[in-house]
Amino acid sequence: MAAPSDQRIAVPIDDPNADTEWNDILRKHGVIPEKPPSPTPMIEEAILEGRRLAYENRLEGKDLDELDELEDDEEDAFLEQYRQKRMAELNNLQKKSLHGSVYPISKPDYQREVTDASQNGPVFVNLTSSMGTNVESRVLSELWRQAAKEYSDIKFCEIRASQAIENYPDRNCPTILVYKNGDIIKQIVTLATIGGVRTNMQKIDDMLVETGAVLDSDLRVVKRRRAAEDAEEERLAGSSIKTGTAGRSRKVDDSDDDDWD
Repeated sequence: MAAPSDQRIAVPIDDPNADTEWNDILRKHGVIPEKPPSPTPMIEEAILEGRRLAYENRLEGKDLDELDELEDDEEDAFLEQYRQKRMAELNNLQKKSLHGSVYPISKPDYQREVTDASQNGPVFVNLTSSMGTNVESRVLSELWRQAAKEYSDIKFCEIRASQAIENYPDRNCPTILVYKNGDIIKQIVTLATIGGVRTNMQKIDDMLVETGAVLDSDLRVVKRRRAAEDAEEERLAGSSIKTGTAGRSRKVDDSDDDDWD
């Protein structure tokens, strides 16, 4: 039989993490481990840091016209700092604006206009359908024109798929090929994975960011993203108002029915 000093005594513990005098005694004698530090201070610090950064960067993504509208709300020096930043970005874009429209190319031009040209920057190629009934192909051609106009510092090309690749199936059109440094770095076959016939410029923005053609902080990307977020907020607010109105209408109708009982 073990000596009493060798026997383990079952110590009642309701909650080892509770701040009680009994638990403090147990921790002191090593019966239960020390309570881990509370994550609350770290969470609060992270929240404060996030708010600080959000405040400091509150003018990010605003163009010159939007900055002018804030003259009465912001300090002149702070506002001027962002004006200078935007003007520098615009000047930089103008220097890089070598294109501005879609390049229609043929097979003999492909090596020069696409593969070789991608040594100087990414080249985006749209392999289009030869059939006018391909709706996705028409959608992408329109988006291609808009993208080429907005992103005039990036080269967008277009070629009939059957000219570029012999016997290329029309069901695979449109196909997007992205070239960089002479190689294909991304390929999208039809628009099925990026929205189908509902594909919009936001999806083109995402593709440009993903392939490194533009930064996620690019003013053009940020502005469209913010507009989409604002539109979604308005839609949800309108939906909420309609739901509330419908609920009130049902209550009124029920009340009217009660009057006839």
